Amino acid sequence: MSRVGKRPISIPSGIKVTVSGNVMNVEGAKAKLIKNIPPEVEIVVVDSLVSVNVPKESKTSSAMQGLTRSLLAGMIEGVKDGFKKNLEIVGVGYRAKLNNPRQLEMALGFSHPVIYDIPQGINVTVTDTTKICVEGADKQVVGEVAATIRRFKKPEPYKGKGIRYVGEHITMKEGKKVG
Repeated sequence: MSRVGKRPISIPSGIKVTVSGNVMNVEGAKAKLIKNIPPEVEIVVVDSLVSVNVPKESKTSSAMQGLTRSLLAGMIEGVKDGFKKNLEIVGVGYRAKLNNPRQLEMALGFSHPVIYDIPQGINVTVTDTTKICVEGADKQVVGEVAATIRRFKKPEPYKGKGIRYVGEHITMKEGKKVG
């Protein structure tokens, strides 16, 4: 039995949760999110509480109950406050800029600039050419966009140059010893 899945979620004011068939919709001030739910679970909305129930108890339905509850809680938090990932660029001559609101251009030490098209529903801001902030309502998409941007130039272990999350610890290796 899922302990996480049994806890009800309170719906803040200004957020509307609806379920029709195997689709759950969450609408708020920031966005509208839609997700398919597994057939093993059912979502019950009563007043300002949402609970995820399992009609038939099994190991997979219990796992789906916890997963669906976590996804629904993330959707509610996303439309209420949104999610944010901060990245920083480290390296001499490494920088980023927005060509337009939907296109990020980065100079990362290659012979050409790296251009990334930003997906819908995601806002990217660049401050002082080395700080990138990825914001959006869908937690999975925000993390995926941040990971894709980081993947263009991962931090290398000798000088630490590359794109990293703010606060990420990079284990540095010692260089060659002459001797």
